[in-house]
Amino acid sequence: MRQVDVLVVGAGPAGLAAAARLAAAGVGRVEVLDREQQAGGVPRHCAHGGFGTWSRPLTGPAYARLLADAAVRARAVVRTGVTALDWAGPLALTTVSADGPETITASAIVLATGARERPRTARLVPGTRPAGVYTTGELQQAVHLHRQPVGTRAVVVGAQDASYAAADTVRAAGADVVAMVTELPRAQTASARALDARLRRGIPLLTDTTVTELLGHGRLSGVRVRHRDGRTATLPCDTVVFTGDFVPDHELARRGGLPLDPGTRGPAVDGALRTARPGVFAVGSVLHAVESAATAAREGAHAADAVLAAPAGAEWPDGVPLTVDPPLRWIAPNRVTPADRHPYVLRTATLLTRPVLHVTQDGRLLHRRPLRSAVPHRTLTLTARWTPRVDPKGGPVRVSVA
Repeated sequence: MRQVDVLVVGAGPAGLAAAARLAAAGVGRVEVLDREQQAGGVPRHCAHGGFGTWSRPLTGPAYARLLADAAVRARAVVRTGVTALDWAGPLALTTVSADGPETITASAIVLATGARERPRTARLVPGTRPAGVYTTGELQQAVHLHRQPVGTRAVVVGAQDASYAAADTVRAAGADVVAMVTELPRAQTASARALDARLRRGIPLLTDTTVTELLGHGRLSGVRVRHRDGRTATLPCDTVVFTGDFVPDHELARRGGLPLDPGTRGPAVDGALRTARPGVFAVGSVLHAVESAATAAREGAHAADAVLAAPAGAEWPDGVPLTVDPPLRWIAPNRVTPADRHPYVLRTATLLTRPVLHVTQDGRLLHRRPLRSAVPHRTLTLTARWTPRVDPKGGPVRVSVA
């Protein structure tokens, strides 16, 4: 058994940013655990650009190294190849590594366990079980980490930012993208990116289309698709990449009995990223799958400030539940106190034109925000300037669309 001051579970952008801020602030021993053999999280195998800042653009691996180096320079201890198995107490975890089992107790624990993509089986796509079926993460690891070939003709299922990153990875591996397929009426990425893929790279986008079956024995030979009007077609290919259907990696939170938000399926937290258990915080994609690495890193730094502001034994507010009405899918954070200042992120299930967000509590309007549009799988943001008007003893706060 060992004692540390702050234990961070997960060495992705959120966990590393939190550890770096805490260690730099002079917190005693800050320790980061990750089951992977290298720190950095998902950006390690995202060889494309889009990370860093406008003045200092970086690739994913470079960004991961930057965050890991910052944590180490701040004197945080980053341990890889270590898996957190279960809780041994309110602020204690049992872990296992190549050195054997261990129990670690801390004054505060930050859960930064990230998210994972749902594979083909979880999406209930029927057909045979041939080789050549990937998720985005599996594809990027195969190509960028292990230099493996992935076939010659690929279909990408999805039209989100992650889907277009997968298409770029397919092309980097020397294969052609036969088509991108989405069941929605338009791409869920920036218009410029969608046009570039379709016009300059020649990648067709099939909207209102669903993959209904995988074909082939031994190796994938094609996918069968169905359009919304009932027409069907077969796309010959030897590779298919399922993208974008992310779920929080919440097993550790669930085993600890932490309440989960039904919308995000991650731990319920308030604006200080506090969970329902005193001393336990949660950050990054385990809260809302999935946002950018920059968003995760900002949340990690915000959680570090909350840890510093909440010494052991301090009062742990319950917070008022924060919910959304359809067609909104979820909002995070999903509990609110009048002192919260962290902005909220939310998603819609359907395409909305010029929606107006209404924040209400017990029939009282707290905030109103018009938007130009809302697209599924793209993040909407909501300021926290209205939180001082929340009645901590009132009913749930609701966000709806007018």
